[in-house]
Amino acid sequence: MNLSSIWNAAYPIIIAILFFEFIIIIHEGGHFVAAKLMKIKVNEFAIGMGPKIISFKKKETLYSLRLFPIGGFCAMEGEDEASDTEGSFSSKKVGARIFVVIAGALMNLLLGFIIVLCIVCNQNLVGTTTVAKFADDAVSSSYGLQAGDEIKAIDGMRIYNSTDVSTGLSRSSDGKVEMIVNRSGEDVTLNISFDMEEYEGHQFIKMDFWLLGKEKTFTGVLSSTAGNFVSYARMVFLSVHDILVGKYGISDLSGPVGAVSVVSDAVKTSISSMLRIMALITINIGLFNLFPIPALDGWRFFILLAEGITKKKLPSKWEYIINAVGLVLLLIFMFFVTFSDIKKLF
Repeated sequence: MNLSSIWNAAYPIIIAILFFEFIIIIHEGGHFVAAKLMKIKVNEFAIGMGPKIISFKKKETLYSLRLFPIGGFCAMEGEDEASDTEGSFSSKKVGARIFVVIAGALMNLLLGFIIVLCIVCNQNLVGTTTVAKFADDAVSSSYGLQAGDEIKAIDGMRIYNSTDVSTGLSRSSDGKVEMIVNRSGEDVTLNISFDMEEYEGHQFIKMDFWLLGKEKTFTGVLSSTAGNFVSYARMVFLSVHDILVGKYGISDLSGPVGAVSVVSDAVKTSISSMLRIMALITINIGLFNLFPIPALDGWRFFILLAEGITKKKLPSKWEYIINAVGLVLLLIFMFFVTFSDIKKLF
């Protein structure tokens, strides 16, 4: 194998790993900037994990670059235990602490919005929910779907943009969907049985029609960006729902290893595919971090919100125990998901 072949195989994986590290930097950078704005002492801001490669200290903060590009952290004074030091996290008012805690997730969501904006700006047209034309021998047209139909709902899921159409169709496991369309001002209900195609061991609807695109305008781009951002966020909650009702199991989930594989595959396909996967992942991470799960930012936000309402602080001992148990359970879950990812690769 020559150097060119090695590089062609390696560069998508390198890009995927750097992207995940970038997401972490953005997340921890959100905590860092918010802490500085709230005049909270940051002991160390690190990019990467493991031994330090280089480090320097500016004022009270140590900045370090570490060997392994698999994480990072923003260590604040009094973050995990009470501290009498001036400028400690624990000494600040609840509002200031809440702002710092959620800033990381908010930065991930902002990054997701920017990526979606780049996707929309890179398109020749802005997508709509109106059917434009059909593939040859399209099944959907034989069931009554017509060019000019505006898709309003798929299996009860309200459709707002072209991304929702893809999402709605992808949720069917047998190809049968109930589609409500607006035709000449009237709602028409269609029951369509689509052909199916296989992807990574799962059956998905073969979309046999195209949606109409419209010319880009400044307001149209912003509106499409906001709509698609909400649609990506909606996918996260729909996925959680599907997991809770048993539609998907642990073997269907992807952790860091699987996500790197997906991103690297998207890199090989096209920039557009890569950006879509990246947008979905960073929005996913931003929202997931806000879930009230022990060891995540969302749990700390929940505790601080309760403190702000009741004016009573959860004892540090109990907060530590809950976070520790949550972290152990999260690590066990990630172990099984990662094991499943590695098994899929081989």
